[in-house]
Amino acid sequence: MIGSARTPTAHPYYLLTEDIARKLSDAGFSVISGGGPGIMEAANKGAYFGKSPSVGLNIQLPHEQSGNPYQDISQTFQHFFARKVMFVKFAAAYVVMPGGFGTLDELSEALTLVQTGKIPRIPIVLVGSKFWTGLLDWFKTTLVDEGMIAPEDLDLMQIIDEPDQVVDAIFSHYEKRGFMPSLAEREIQLNL
Repeated sequence: MIGSARTPTAHPYYLLTEDIARKLSDAGFSVISGGGPGIMEAANKGAYFGKSPSVGLNIQLPHEQSGNPYQDISQTFQHFFARKVMFVKFAAAYVVMPGGFGTLDELSEALTLVQTGKIPRIPIVLVGSKFWTGLLDWFKTTLVDEGMIAPEDLDLMQIIDEPDQVVDAIFSHYEKRGFMPSLAEREIQLNL
């Protein structure tokens, strides 16, 4: 799960993230976040009190992020690129909460890797239609209309508002294709 480091604990996005993470954890998914404050903390907190591991992939920054206390497993990285590789290498899905440039960077990385076949197709769920609809509208009216992406690239992601629908969307994806990656997908993952 990815999203803003700046979201306060009483914010509706924080509470929504915590709820989604708990539901994912109770459904058997380990939840991985950036390990910091805000949305990352909410994701780890929800998973921490759920049934599955809460994982934080922390980054060393000069004046900003320290690890949150809700991590069963924690790994610290010095470089963003190495951290992003670990996010996608083990992801069964990308649940993207509202966030800023870092969130957009991580979302773009996942979309690019799926689009180019560097990782298997995974669910990419954008949570919060009010927050994300403008971006997807821009994708349609600018990126597609200008020929920068194909219309079917828009199908790589979906916008969802309700926590139970997030869990259902992930299970629905894997019910159609199976949870085990193909031999070709495993080879790609091993060489990522």
